[in-house]
Amino acid sequence: MPHHGEMVPISIPLDKRRLSVLTSRTCRERTKSGEQCRQSPLRDRDACFWHDPEHAETAAEARRLGGLRRRKEGTIAGAYDFQGLESIPEIRRLVEIVVTDALSMENSIARGRLLIAGAQAAAELLEVGELETRVEALETTLTPRLVKPARRR
Repeated sequence: MPHHGEMVPISIPLDKRRLSVLTSRTCRERTKSGEQCRQSPLRDRDACFWHDPEHAETAAEARRLGGLRRRKEGTIAGAYDFQGLESIPEIRRLVEIVVTDALSMENSIARGRLLIAGAQAAAELLEVGELETRVEALETTLTPRLVKPARRR
């Protein structure tokens, strides 16, 4: 009989279906380039969603919609001169687009909230940009003082 706090080994029967989750199976099909597909196969199937014959129509539609989405994204980015959200100027551009569009909307509570949110975001971006400029100025001024010249013996 085990004592209080003592570890007791137990035996748990393994279910083959649960064990299959622990092993990595891959789709049996090949990609267009001839490489082995690395997607996981569907449950109780040998092929993944993209290669399973029963899902061919759905997969084709998903591919078509993905292509449309990418084309639309490129068109919109070009029309609005929007590059992404990886820098303060890029984020600022998005805020400008949203605020400009909101200004052309009919007066409503939602429009008012959107304009306030845009103004808050712009104010935060200005503050961050100002702080960044000040830190750069401090670093430029202090860096030569922090670098100690080599001592002569």
